[in-house]
Amino acid sequence: MVKSGSASIVDHFVELEDPRMGRNRRHKLIDIVVLTVCAVISGCDTWEDIQDYGDFKLEWLKRFLELPHGIPSHDTIRRLFIRLDPASLQRCFFSWVEAVREQTDGDVVAIDGKTLRRSGDRASSKMPIHMVSAWAAGNGMVLGQVKTSEHSNEITAFPALLDLLKVKGCIVTIDAEGCQTEVAKKIREKKADYVLAVKGNQPTLLEQITDFFDAVTDEDIAEPWLEKYHDVDKGHGRVEIRECYHSDEIAALPRVKEFRGAKSIAMVRGTRIIGEKRTSQVRYFISSLEMDAERVAHAVRTHWSVENGLHWTLDMSFREDDSRMREGYSAENFAMMRRMALSIMKRDTHSKRSLRARRRFCTYYDSYLERLLFNSDRTISEANPG
Repeated sequence: MVKSGSASIVDHFVELEDPRMGRNRRHKLIDIVVLTVCAVISGCDTWEDIQDYGDFKLEWLKRFLELPHGIPSHDTIRRLFIRLDPASLQRCFFSWVEAVREQTDGDVVAIDGKTLRRSGDRASSKMPIHMVSAWAAGNGMVLGQVKTSEHSNEITAFPALLDLLKVKGCIVTIDAEGCQTEVAKKIREKKADYVLAVKGNQPTLLEQITDFFDAVTDEDIAEPWLEKYHDVDKGHGRVEIRECYHSDEIAALPRVKEFRGAKSIAMVRGTRIIGEKRTSQVRYFISSLEMDAERVAHAVRTHWSVENGLHWTLDMSFREDDSRMREGYSAENFAMMRRMALSIMKRDTHSKRSLRARRRFCTYYDSYLERLLFNSDRTISEANPG
């Protein structure tokens, strides 16, 4: 096997637990997993695609995989991922993430869920699985994921996912489902800050914060307990105005003080103007951050990158919602493969190509995919022989 740096994906999956009986281990576990990662990065979305990719790329794959019996059949690959322990796979993925992630204090980690729509089966009454992922917005990486069977189970998934993560110094953002005292406590125990959306699932908290900002006047902006920040975006025929009001005056808000480390509340008003049409939306937040309206506004806006940067990309570039993988752990494990592939591809900050185009590029040029896998410092132009 080719020796490589600490960020080589091969190095971080050698400890993966093999669920197969001894007599069924004709193909090495690490070979199948790395073959699958390479294939998914290169545009493969089914078990058959992965086998075809392996057959076509066999000589290149032998440069860093042993493959003593050649490329496994698509049924062999499928059976492995049906049985492979998702927790074991996650630990290996997390090891790789920590090796390549460049974290700085104040990074925004957005936690949000996505349903794999076709992972359920009505005939067997199997509900679609729901994946809750942690998204490092700054470098576009998935830090970890936890499966739930229903959207309502996100509440229990948040602390479980946080237990897996290293988020010290980060700002964790979660939509209203994560606005729970236990979630806030867990984030503070991880030595991170939080900005949590407040909606109708916390009626008393929402009422107290709403009443507070309803009483704020323009004259109060000059007071030390209130800050305002706003920015404007223009383009594509629309104007977007965002205003953030941030206050640390929470002494008279008893429900706020029940959240571990809560120091401030915020109101964000977003206004969109398209032609003559004007729409506005007001959202409320609770935070452990000190007074800094611009910082809170940045965290709120950055949170929604999980929709475009992760969820939308998984659907549009990786066709996740079209996947019918349902047996055993296959849906959950292949979801991890997609998120791993996305994180690997996001490391290329030089390319201006779309992710879909980059997947094709990995198929055309082995040198480019090799650079992504083994953390080479070669530029994309050097990896492109054309």
